[in-house]
Amino acid sequence: MKYVRLGWSGVKVSALCLGTWHLPPSQEVDEYGVLKVDVDEALKAMRRAYDLGVDFIDTANRYHGVMQPVDINHVGNAERIVGRFLATVDRESVVIATKVRGQMAPWPNGEGLSRKHVMWQARESLRRLGTDYIDLYQLHWPDPETPKLETLRALQDLVRMGLVHYTGVSNHPAHDVVEFLELADRIGADRFVSMQEKYNLIEREIEVDGRLDVARRYGLAVLAYSPLAQGVLTGKYYDFKEGRWVVPELSRASLVPDLQKRYFNERTAAVLRAMKEVADSKGITMAQLALAWVLKRSEQLGVTIIPITSFTRASQVDEAVEAVNVSLKDDDVKAIEEALAGFKKS
Repeated sequence: MKYVRLGWSGVKVSALCLGTWHLPPSQEVDEYGVLKVDVDEALKAMRRAYDLGVDFIDTANRYHGVMQPVDINHVGNAERIVGRFLATVDRESVVIATKVRGQMAPWPNGEGLSRKHVMWQARESLRRLGTDYIDLYQLHWPDPETPKLETLRALQDLVRMGLVHYTGVSNHPAHDVVEFLELADRIGADRFVSMQEKYNLIEREIEVDGRLDVARRYGLAVLAYSPLAQGVLTGKYYDFKEGRWVVPELSRASLVPDLQKRYFNERTAAVLRAMKEVADSKGITMAQLALAWVLKRSEQLGVTIIPITSFTRASQVDEAVEAVNVSLKDDDVKAIEEALAGFKKS
């Protein structure tokens, strides 16, 4: 495994981050009729990743692991599963990232980035994770109703209390991130070390909307979620012989309602066909190619980009980790870019 510094900080993390937004589903349903997480398989995958050198795990207070979108009866589940894993390893050997913002309770302060909610959820995340500190605490989404100063001071208090080591931001527009960073300088607070954004071969908005520029200018790491476009870039939803889309039972496309609407189109199909040719020529899988592309872009853009990859079975961990050692040539990237060139952004 290769390791990189987390933004401007001195802490090192694996070049690949293990995500928990989507965990292995079981065949059982809970009292609400929602599929449960296969906890044994999830823990097995986390252990396998750990043994292969992946020391960076990303979760969020709202994540369930299977249910999408998540209601308040199912929040916190992914953190609890990560907590069970943490109990089996040396806490100091891993870096845990989680998030705050989303609705966790039905009352008025059950969501948001107010001091009340942030402090409450920090305590709750610590309890669910079974730890006494969070390595990276991230603002999951913007909260336009709460002053940035209030949120930033709450985060800084958590840092000074030793409950949080580093802070980051997720899904915020570039101008919001800059405002937070400049405000931190004015009040003597620690700057964010990272920004978590959607980034993959076919969803590259951060390259043109200013967010990557902000990351480069301020030395932030980019945690790239959905690097496989929710599994679409693995090719598992496309029958190359028949030239049509397919949806395997219990796959993410069968569980996330809008996935098919978002990705199942000719533009994506063209990219998949180009990817398959490149992957076959290099003797790697399409998933490895998609992850290697993100790492290659990190090199090309001069920004630390760490792909966050989820899994539905433990065997996928080995496949993902091997992608860190895949070396892509400029011609490999060019072949895929040419497949995109004939299509407008969709």
